[in-house]
Amino acid sequence: MNIGSAIRTIRKRKKMTIAQICEETGLSQGFMSQVENNKTSPSIATLESIANTLKVPLAYLLLRQEERMNIVRKAERRVTQSGIENLKVEHLSSTKNLQMRLVELPPGALTGDADAPHAHEGEEVHFVVKGRIYAEQGEDSAEFEEGDSFSWNACTPHLVRNIGEETAIVLISIYSESEQSKDFM
Repeated sequence: MNIGSAIRTIRKRKKMTIAQICEETGLSQGFMSQVENNKTSPSIATLESIANTLKVPLAYLLLRQEERMNIVRKAERRVTQSGIENLKVEHLSSTKNLQMRLVELPPGALTGDADAPHAHEGEEVHFVVKGRIYAEQGEDSAEFEEGDSFSWNACTPHLVRNIGEETAIVLISIYSESEQSKDFM
């Protein structure tokens, strides 16, 4: 963990000096320097004092880098093709267990195969941004329009089809604890 680096970054962003931190916390400048250079690990009580002085939650200082805010700018999105229809999939963001994707379905296109709908571990939430779609999971099916949403457990075979005359856009959030289902679409 780079707690010291995080403290230094926050301190500099807030235009504070080490001396100011030390004045409020009662810590020595030498000790704070060692903390910021990751040469010593402060106690939780000391971290709490530093966090209070910096006006940040203690929990933020304890986050690993991969747990912090992950920014994906529109121009930097990873774009892939998926399925038989080569659907355009824009990967908006992801955490360890949660992914968000924007999927474009041309008229008549569907996710998966109509004869063999796909299934995988995890849960999905779909939000229809644009167009009209039909969704099927097992024996359940429904039609959806712009602004509608639905969710399901993805271990049951399912498919989504564009039933409109224009390209449909669906925002999909996928939760899965398994690494195997990370790139199913």
